[in-house]
Amino acid sequence: MIEVESHPLLDPLAIRAELAGPQGEQSPEWLEQLLTAAAGPESVDEQCKKHIRALLRHGGYRPAGRGKPSSEWLVAAAARGALASILPLVDVGNAVSRSAGIPLSVVDLDRLEGPLKISLGSAGESYIFNRSDQQIDLAGLLCLRDGLGPCANAVKDSQRSKTDATTCKVLILIWGTIDLPGAARRMGNRLRQLLERLGAEVEELGFHRDGPKE
Repeated sequence: MIEVESHPLLDPLAIRAELAGPQGEQSPEWLEQLLTAAAGPESVDEQCKKHIRALLRHGGYRPAGRGKPSSEWLVAAAARGALASILPLVDVGNAVSRSAGIPLSVVDLDRLEGPLKISLGSAGESYIFNRSDQQIDLAGLLCLRDGLGPCANAVKDSQRSKTDATTCKVLILIWGTIDLPGAARRMGNRLRQLLERLGAEVEELGFHRDGPKE
């Protein structure tokens, strides 16, 4: 169960997936093919782009430039033939996100601690998102949190929560919006198909929502 701070636009969907053993480094050929230019759209649908940016903008975050939703980067990279395979579970998420134009997070459950919650980042909050110790300012941005603080969002996931070749259990969180009805559910169904083809056991997680908040 994931606690969700009240938000008028957020329509999340969360999936827990577990492989029988470590995911390793190499994705199967069928999965790598889903990352190619031929497998998806050349650009993000304008209505989809508008609504996802509105979702992220609601708390005061500016979703543009280097801070744009991860799905926009994935679609552009794939259209150029530059969306490389990373790791099997990450590739599943990337394939589904670039196809739908909606961002998602893939985090290693064994790297998280304590209860999980979705809430807005506070002023002054940030985290490292890559091996070069670069940081993202989280003020006003919807974030997934564990007991140690924010660990993922629709722009860049934290370095501490990312998967590696030893990962076998992940949480995939779709950052859906009510302005795209049914989209998160369709993404969840597609994720389940690909994860099960990869050999994972898949479970959808529930949410506990806080009361109304202005």
